[in-house]
Amino acid sequence: MEQYMREYKGKNVLITGGAGCIGSNLTKALIKAETGKVIVLDDLSAAEKWNVPVDPSVLFVEGSVVDDEVLKRVFAIKLDYVFHLAAHFANQNSVDNPETDLEVNGLGTLRVLEYANLTKVKRFVFASSGCSVYGSQAPLPLKEDFVSLHLDTPYQITKLLGELYCNFYQNYYGLPVAIARYFNVYGPGEIPGAYRNVIPNFMYWALHQMPLPITGTGEETRDFTFVEDIVDGTLRCGVVPEAVGQAFNLASETETKVVDIASMVNELTGNLGGVKFLARRDWDKITKRRASIQKAHKVLGYQPKTKMKDGINKVYNWIVENREKIEACAKF
Repeated sequence: MEQYMREYKGKNVLITGGAGCIGSNLTKALIKAETGKVIVLDDLSAAEKWNVPVDPSVLFVEGSVVDDEVLKRVFAIKLDYVFHLAAHFANQNSVDNPETDLEVNGLGTLRVLEYANLTKVKRFVFASSGCSVYGSQAPLPLKEDFVSLHLDTPYQITKLLGELYCNFYQNYYGLPVAIARYFNVYGPGEIPGAYRNVIPNFMYWALHQMPLPITGTGEETRDFTFVEDIVDGTLRCGVVPEAVGQAFNLASETETKVVDIASMVNELTGNLGGVKFLARRDWDKITKRRASIQKAHKVLGYQPKTKMKDGINKVYNWIVENREKIEACAKF
């Protein structure tokens, strides 16, 4: 990885959606790589400015990827790499707000691609979702050559749409694009709240001695992947020559039951509230998730390193360290 990280030294990088969990950790990694400038673009609709690392090399711009004036501003800086992480996040959020989902994930992605193409960036990395594009009936382990047209939420649809736009810009204009399909990312930097992921929300409720709500039986499995492993794979997508024009699963390649996550969190926090079972959401048809990372390992050299318990401990420590700020902004 050190060899790849040297490619970023002195380069200018844009991270859209950079105030979130993945973006903030990606920014930290690029700071260590001694990049020229890291521009973090985020409208703070699902993140907080205090989550953006403070460093002389980091420029924070508050704004949306659908705002043409904002995009003109950030692309006025000669950029070498673009990591497009910004999204209208979460399946339930997209069901509740399908037009916003299409605007941000569809039009927003298209506009960032257009500016990246016009300014001839070296690499455009799109953050897709392995929990989206494969649908609910795909055989396990999930492999990159299987994509479903029968999806369950607007978010899943627009993530696939983003991939299709990326493929168009790669095939038609020759824009060097790589697609990273993330699986159930967790780690320090994700603020608990409505439409957020299960692990930070479990941690928040457990610290308040509340029962952890599980939708379904709890036997459902997901391929939880620690954010530092996701960042490692994402940075590889940015510089490995063979990544251009390809999509890669970035995952842990391990199934973990949701009820087991709840048990880990309750044990770690000393929560006596236990769990409570709720009806599965209408759109949630996926009972098992496990990705194949053979392609990412072969092409990128990607190999996740963080064990589940270690990752959850890091989330706990981050939430405890930032509890006062989190309590002030967490919205359920």
